[in-house]
Amino acid sequence: MDMAKGLLRGLAGAAVVSATLLALAGCQDDDGKTGANGAKDGRNPVIAPGRPGERARTLSPEQAARERPDDTPNAADQTYVRGMIEHHRQALTMSALAPDRASAEAVKGLAERIAAAQKPEIGAMERWLARYPAPSGAAAGTGGTGGTGGHDHGAMPGMATEQQLKELADARGTDFDRLFLKLMTAHHEGALKMAGQALAGGNNVAVEEMATEVVATQTAEIHRMRALG
Repeated sequence: MDMAKGLLRGLAGAAVVSATLLALAGCQDDDGKTGANGAKDGRNPVIAPGRPGERARTLSPEQAARERPDDTPNAADQTYVRGMIEHHRQALTMSALAPDRASAEAVKGLAERIAAAQKPEIGAMERWLARYPAPSGAAAGTGGTGGTGGHDHGAMPGMATEQQLKELADARGTDFDRLFLKLMTAHHEGALKMAGQALAGGNNVAVEEMATEVVATQTAEIHRMRALG
């Protein structure tokens, strides 16, 4: 599963609970009777599945709506998505140097895979921002929807400095391979820290999906890069 697919599943995540409840609407309890909020008023009850070992509950449509989890994006969600867009863009910049500079085919292949994964992930995150724009004034310094303008690279873990990017662009052959693996490993490790912050402090289901995908894919790539190094 890539992040774009994860985003689509995440955006639908908040609706899953409701869909599950509504799919069970009109069911009867274990005694074969409709619930207290059932057909008396012409509306079907909503059956809420219980936790393991617990019986299901019969809710009115209003109760079911109130109990649906609120996954409204918070500041941690916004910070993560805007920052990760910029983080991914630098990974694309670094990866674009590999075809003409790397000597090892494994390094070229790794760079190609990183670019192939992270470019659509940027698109998915930009669509998320379009759906959940930051409150007025909250996006100051983050460059708006794209998250590019005024962003402090030093505030994001793992970002290469301008000097490091210049050294990478100037390197060739095995020197490039070694520096690319070093910088990209640090870059991925920074992404894991950012994802961990989002998972700890965020509230939105889609962002949780995106951060979880980053943890899975970039952890695997870190192991691969260390093996190549």
